[in-house]
Amino acid sequence: MTVTKTPNGFTLDNSGQRVVVDPITRIEGHLRAEVNIDENNMITNAVSSGTMWRGLEVILKGRDPRDAWAFTQRICGVCTGTHALTSVRAVEDSLGIQIPENANSIRNIMQLSLQVHDHLVHFYHLHALDWVNPVNALAADPKATSALQQQVSPSHPNSSPGYFRDIQNRLKKFVESGQLGPFKNGYWTNPAYLLPPEADLMAVTHYLEALDFQKEMMKTRTIFGGKDTHPNWTVGGTPSPINVDGVGGVGGLNMASLNQVHQILKDSKIFIDNVLIPDIIAVGQFYKGWLYGGGLSGQSIMAYGDIPDRANDYSPDNLLMPSGAIINGDLSKVHDVDLRDPEQIQEFVPHSWYDYPDGVKGLHPWDGITEPHFDVSTAKGTQHNIEELDENASYSWVKAPRWRGHAMEVGPLARYVIGYAKGHEEITEQINFVLKTLDVPVDALFSTLGRTAARALEAQWCADKNLYFFDKLMANIKAGDTATHSGDKWDPEDWPAESKGVGFTEAPRGALAHWVRIKDTKIENYQCVVPTTWNGSPRDEEGNIGAFEASLMNTKVEVPTEPVEILRSIHSFDPCLACATHVMSEDGEELATVTTSPLGS
Repeated sequence: MTVTKTPNGFTLDNSGQRVVVDPITRIEGHLRAEVNIDENNMITNAVSSGTMWRGLEVILKGRDPRDAWAFTQRICGVCTGTHALTSVRAVEDSLGIQIPENANSIRNIMQLSLQVHDHLVHFYHLHALDWVNPVNALAADPKATSALQQQVSPSHPNSSPGYFRDIQNRLKKFVESGQLGPFKNGYWTNPAYLLPPEADLMAVTHYLEALDFQKEMMKTRTIFGGKDTHPNWTVGGTPSPINVDGVGGVGGLNMASLNQVHQILKDSKIFIDNVLIPDIIAVGQFYKGWLYGGGLSGQSIMAYGDIPDRANDYSPDNLLMPSGAIINGDLSKVHDVDLRDPEQIQEFVPHSWYDYPDGVKGLHPWDGITEPHFDVSTAKGTQHNIEELDENASYSWVKAPRWRGHAMEVGPLARYVIGYAKGHEEITEQINFVLKTLDVPVDALFSTLGRTAARALEAQWCADKNLYFFDKLMANIKAGDTATHSGDKWDPEDWPAESKGVGFTEAPRGALAHWVRIKDTKIENYQCVVPTTWNGSPRDEEGNIGAFEASLMNTKVEVPTEPVEILRSIHSFDPCLACATHVMSEDGEELATVTTSPLGS
């Protein structure tokens, strides 16, 4: 047994019952969580392990930097285009390439559409079942469910008792068949579920509606990018020309395709306003006393900012999505974040399955080294069947990035707290509405429920901004400006012999940046630090725990053998381990040979 106090304020006690959840499902990638629970069923120690090893970035060395977006976009099958956007920005920054205003608007629409789509799918299809009990919905009164629907969302057209009765009958047949599909293996008798049957039925109904509607939202990126899940991008602008008059033949963005985009954006706003936001409020009413999971959110948070209003200006004042860092919970001071400063961003590996050269502790991504070293010799069990990880040794394929030495939480909650602290008018108005409606103090933001609510509020904000940039795009076209690509410095002969750049965005899961070095017109080095690297990081040199681990601390688990509370807090981050576990080599050589067992052994 050991009891330690971390520099970031958590007391870790690894005595008591050890509970292992592996794998955590309903996420992208492979994640393991281990916790210690005391005699009062409180979590006293938490360990988060990324158990997935990948080597995607190694193939970028020696390639044309204009092609990097197509490779980095395959980092993830969920947030896809957000990596492409970050990549083209990194190359443009390195080479000094400018883009047209239309390209800026289209890129923003593609990114905002991804945010809306991702947030909607996350809540209903990855996270809702941590709060909603579909089996309990079988006991609901459809008439009472209809009354609840009309109370929380009177504008939603699908609210009749007959509609909910039909859904309930479909659900009943589904359950009676024994083929529960996405509802299988849930802890449906667990007392941690607090919704009445009517709220469960309403939420499950919207789960099905969102499943149907989400396929429409992706069409925006298909129209602008030619396809989806991995739409096309390009350095210097966007790939599709604007051809509203049909001059020059068939192809490009015409009025029919632009009108289709406009309709999808309007429908998305309606769905967010009439379904998602009311559901968050309705669910929150029953769980507003469940304020576990705050972790780092009330202490150390960070956002890079995103959504430039004007093209080629990535300064904080031009970013509609807020940027900055808050340390030690001091909301009165929002620090500037500089991704070029080696004193600000560093990655550490003392508890990761990698080695740094002797004497090296933290490295800035431009100088990143990733040398894998898988060693679980101190863990309980065997290499192929680990029973319990040793958190005092290496225990994750995720590195430990730090901002000025601090473990940080990133994501929608971080963005919204920073926006609130900076007096961002729209964000402040949204937050105050939720706090007033639920009748909870501002401290309620720093919780799993606050993290979930922030994601929904951001979906609403993004839906509004989508319409803003669509109007801006159309006004520009009407004024005669149809340029979507600058052609600026496209010829490698115009490039410097050596250059480096950084591109950033706010991905659905949080702060994302790519760093690139270019030499003799080829990529010399490429490194990504993604949101789940920040949130899912293991302990660092000083013993600070990361955001996932911090969020689990001091949470009460009703039934240790059915730890739905662990799933609630971890799912609220929407983890993407596929993004977090990239490796690269400076010389492009093979790093290691591994098999594909869950722990990379």
